[in-house]
Amino acid sequence: MNFSYDIAGGDFVNAGQASSALKKILKSLNLDSSLIRRTVVSLYEAEVNVVAHAWSGNIQVNIQPDQICIVVSDKGPGINDINLAMQKGYSTASPEVREMGFGAGMGLPNIKDNSDVMELRSTPGEGTELKIVNKILS
Repeated sequence: MNFSYDIAGGDFVNAGQASSALKKILKSLNLDSSLIRRTVVSLYEAEVNVVAHAWSGNIQVNIQPDQICIVVSDKGPGINDINLAMQKGYSTASPEVREMGFGAGMGLPNIKDNSDVMELRSTPGEGTELKIVNKILS
């Protein structure tokens, strides 16, 4: 099963729609509730990161019998220092984003904590690609 979602940068009103849609799909497949929670948390954090930091983005979800693979790619400023960005509490969010309650610097660490595999690549000035994989245990 494959699904695709587009994300508009700065659109906090619709942030989380893709993760909500995926949650419904995963529930309909009768997957383990812990797997659903971890996957949805990871995707929500990634989705909000695109909304908060990029101009636009896309989510590709591939559900296979043994795993859920999510690729989130964006066009935006990119991440200059991935190791620094992975530190809990580090954020480059604008004051406006922080005033809305986002930008606490927990997004990437939460994705890592809720994913079996997390791969992050970024080109400053161009954008970022994040791959999240969660295994489906039988």
